Amino acid sequence: MAKINHAEQFHAGTLSDGWRWFGAHPEKIKDEQGWRFRVWAPHAQSVCVVGDFNNWTSGVHNLAQNGQIWEGFIPGLPEYTSYKYAVTGPDGEVRLKTDPYAFHCETRPATAGKLYDIEGFKWTDAAFLSKQAKHPVYDSPLNIYEVHLGSWRKRPNGDFYDYKDMARELAAYVKEMGYTAIELLPVLEHPFDGSWGYQCTGYFAPTSRYGTPKDFLWFVNHMHKNGISVILDWVPAHFCKDSHGLYEFDGGCCYEYSDPNKWEHASWGTRVFDYGRPEVKS
Repeated sequence: MAKINHAEQFHAGTLSDGWRWFGAHPEKIKDEQGWRFRVWAPHAQSVCVVGDFNNWTSGVHNLAQNGQIWEGFIPGLPEYTSYKYAVTGPDGEVRLKTDPYAFHCETRPATAGKLYDIEGFKWTDAAFLSKQAKHPVYDSPLNIYEVHLGSWRKRPNGDFYDYKDMARELAAYVKEMGYTAIELLPVLEHPFDGSWGYQCTGYFAPTSRYGTPKDFLWFVNHMHKNGISVILDWVPAHFCKDSHGLYEFDGGCCYEYSDPNKWEHASWGTRVFDYGRPEVKS
């Protein structure tokens, strides 16, 4: 693991776009291209990155501790490499966790994050954005079509449509029906189809069921080019307890309340976000 550069500092009290800092980001140090990893794990004894590149072996690519944040640089990994964090909790147990800020994930039932560079997409929706700026939504008619991409339409063999094919058919349909916007039931990465995305594990990763993150950007861009606004649905109140997700992420209560009287939605079997922590809000 290369030496860590701590020149940048994370200010938890002011950061509102943690995805720019946390997660895995492509970086070049001298002539060496690689990826910078950062994860918040305040209770952890140690954190390391594991994946196919090191046979999922803990202790090979350790991250360095910088307060409550663990970070490090790994050179040479290609895009789409699958990875997780091996987090050793205060109890000494090692938990394999998906990166909370991963931009791309494996398709269920696999649960690892995948290295992905979200930069470089060519947007062509300038005309739509200009029109939106001149005609705010509150001053214009709004007719919203709510849709779940996984069940709105499927291929004859039962497979999901991909983001691009879905965009073409959905845009044509909502325009014909006179809608001005679509509201997508959650497209965040989630382990169980039956949840319709409402219990997700990847809050920054469009689900890989329908393609890559840039395929999803193409979807949004195509909607905009057809004059259709896109609203994303998500649930900020709670998260699922799947072992690879946010649940007791570092062996303690990290993203959830530590108070047993507040930490769980009993009827849903989910944990409750503790928004009193700036790192959770960001």
